[in-house]
Amino acid sequence: MLTGYWQRTFALGPDPDGEGELEATLVRRGAADPSARHAVLLVHGYTDYFFHTELADRFAARGFACYALDLHKCGRSHRAGQTPHFTTDLARYDVELELAVEAITAASAADILVCGHSAGGLVVSLWLDRVRRAGRTAALGVSGLVLNSPFLDLHGPAVLRSAPTSAALRAMGRLRARSVVRRPGEGGYGTSLHREYSGEFDYDLSWKPIGGFPVTFGWLDAVRRAQARVHRGLDVGVPNLILRSDHSVREVADAQMLQRGDAVLDVAQIARWAGCIGNRSTVVPIVDAKHDVFLSLAGPRAAAYAELDRWLDWYLTDHLGETPGTTPSERNQGHG
Repeated sequence: MLTGYWQRTFALGPDPDGEGELEATLVRRGAADPSARHAVLLVHGYTDYFFHTELADRFAARGFACYALDLHKCGRSHRAGQTPHFTTDLARYDVELELAVEAITAASAADILVCGHSAGGLVVSLWLDRVRRAGRTAALGVSGLVLNSPFLDLHGPAVLRSAPTSAALRAMGRLRARSVVRRPGEGGYGTSLHREYSGEFDYDLSWKPIGGFPVTFGWLDAVRRAQARVHRGLDVGVPNLILRSDHSVREVADAQMLQRGDAVLDVAQIARWAGCIGNRSTVVPIVDAKHDVFLSLAGPRAAAYAELDRWLDWYLTDHLGETPGTTPSERNQGHG
């Protein structure tokens, strides 16, 4: 466990995909603070889990109680016999997301900012749209969303996104859900992150392997169905900030190029579909940022934090209408 962090496990019951009992893990930075006015819930992407304490420290410096969720079969929540990150329906994450939010609100009367990266950004966007349609956004206490390079479309040739390909993928997702579409690589993006290679960050390589986890037909079909829903238009029901790199690079490029661009997604697709997330979106490209903008080199990372701070200034004052010295109860009286 990370020093200075606490974790709680949620039992989710039997896996609908037949891989035993599911659990999710909520991680919290520091001791619970009943007086906290704001909280952030960080949700990771594919081949990922929470380890980025620098990002948590930045939110804490802005007065946020910091939480992160390792989704079922991911990171701390992976169990023996389970296929890492495997699911055939992204909506199954709704249960643990709501359990996480309920645990946060039980600890304090905080407004909750959700922050999703890559596939996690896709997951939380669809979840918040369903929450809004059910009329439960205010009841859950969610008041904002930050997306860090959300996975809004498939990278690669246009044929991968065609209707015939999607139909074929749907069939394979039903018939051979655990068969592998793409095997792990030997380097690429992961080498630009971990300190044992050319990066500066330390994390568990069994939970976030350098070459990534295999991509299965079942998971990819679930992603494509979720992306199709995004393309029809969502409304997450809260103001949202979408951060991305200003350009993509090929993952087979040299080490220097991998350090200065998104080697995982096509940023033009993020730009194209960002308008489908909600009605109050702020989209900011970060020059030379990596796929995870907060794991970029020092310069682009500082620029990403600056953009986050600028948006948080608006979120905390103009949106939430807070003034220094108000109590959680005084603040919540203005948010029905």
